[in-house]
Amino acid sequence: MSEHAHDTLLPATPTSGVEGLAADWGSDQRAFKNVPWGKAMMWIFLLSDTFIFSIFLTSYMTVRSTTTVPWPNPSHVFALSFGGDPIPLILIAIMTFILISSSGTMAMAVNFGYRGDKKKVFWLMLVTALFGLSFVGMQAFEWTKLIVDEGVRPWTNPMGAAQFGSVFFMITGFHGFHVSIGVIYLTVVAFKVRRGDYEKKGNYQIVEITGLYWHFVDLVWVFIFAFFYLW
Repeated sequence: MSEHAHDTLLPATPTSGVEGLAADWGSDQRAFKNVPWGKAMMWIFLLSDTFIFSIFLTSYMTVRSTTTVPWPNPSHVFALSFGGDPIPLILIAIMTFILISSSGTMAMAVNFGYRGDKKKVFWLMLVTALFGLSFVGMQAFEWTKLIVDEGVRPWTNPMGAAQFGSVFFMITGFHGFHVSIGVIYLTVVAFKVRRGDYEKKGNYQIVEITGLYWHFVDLVWVFIFAFFYLW
């Protein structure tokens, strides 16, 4: 065996300093042991989003605790009447049930993804996206009712503290934006699954990554529901 051939069989000597860091970063496909880059990046994104939602909810609690004007009662503000007495928080309860149900269908999609059952993955992800779409539609109805019927604005509120409108539209709007993005994300991945794109790559890991995003969106809504609608 020639000296050159022998050298090529030996492991490369680790390079120290900036060159070594660049070489490791460019050649390695995993951020941590057994954690793919895609999943690691999603976790980092969700961590940053956690900080943002935490700031929003903390600001809401601070504003509500310090305002001198009475805060509107959510049970009255978000009540709906179906020909009889208004039912408190009925729409919010339905929206919460829909998102919790969507977490179940998304978890099932991930399970079938790792089994390689692309047909079930496609339909379960599509059902999850439809749940999300119905949630956004109900939120649009809720906004329309408050703006048109109740006269709530980001800068004023005829039912009490003026800050109510600003924190409500900011927090629920930001979350609704995340749900809308999630619906698009789910739909795109679902049709790529149906087309067999991930079979060619040999895994359905993207389904799990999509599930991480969707479960995060659902979890955030639980906190919004508890802090904003039940307090």
